[in-house]
Amino acid sequence: MSQPYRLLATLGALLGWFGLVLQFWMSARQTGGVLAGLWLLLGFYTILTNLLVAAALTATAIGPRGVVTRFFLRPGVQTALAMSITIVGLIYNVMLRGLWHPEGWLLLADVIVHDVMPVLYLVYWWLAVAKSDLRWSQVLVWQSYPAAYFLYVLLRGASDGRYPYPFLDVPTLGYLQVLIDACFVLLAFICVGLVLVAVGRWQARRHGMKRYPRPAI
Repeated sequence: MSQPYRLLATLGALLGWFGLVLQFWMSARQTGGVLAGLWLLLGFYTILTNLLVAAALTATAIGPRGVVTRFFLRPGVQTALAMSITIVGLIYNVMLRGLWHPEGWLLLADVIVHDVMPVLYLVYWWLAVAKSDLRWSQVLVWQSYPAAYFLYVLLRGASDGRYPYPFLDVPTLGYLQVLIDACFVLLAFICVGLVLVAVGRWQARRHGMKRYPRPAI
C-alpha cells in the first residue's frame, strides 16, 4: 500500500480511537463507574462498528503482522465495514439525531463516531481497498454481523431492560414490531452492501482498463 493511503489510515485510526476513548470517558462519568460505562457503550451498534473500523484502519497502518491484522485487511471484510459504518451514519442522521442534543466533549465524540468516521472510512475504502475480488454473494454473508447484533440486543435487553435504539425497544413496541423494524433495517444493509459491491466492481474494471488499455485495431 502506498504511503499516502497508509498515512490516511493512520490518521483515521488515531481519530477513531480518540473518539471511542472520549465516548468511554463520558459514559463512565455518566454511569458512575468504568464497568457500567463500558457495559452501556457496548450495547450500541455505533460503538461496536467504530471499534471494528478503528481496528481495520490500525491494521492498514501497521501492516499484516498476524492473523488478526490479515483478517481486517481482507477486501471483503473492509467492504463489510464500509457497509456497516455507512448505515451508522445514515440511521443516526435520518432517524436519531433529533432525539438528543449533546454538548461539549460529548458533542465532539458524537460527531466523530456518527459523522466523521463514516465519511473518512468511505474515502479510505474508495482510495485504498482492492475491489477486484468483491462478489455479490458476499453481501448476504456480511449480514451475519447486524443479525448477530440484533440477537445480542434482545438478549441484553431481556437481562437488563435496556434497548439502545427506539426501533428496537421491545417493552414499548413489542417483539413483532421490533422484528419488522429489524427487517427494514436489514434491507437497508443489503441495499448499501449491493451499492458498494457495484461501485467497487465498476472501480476495479475502470482501473483495469486504464492499466491494460485495449490495443488499437
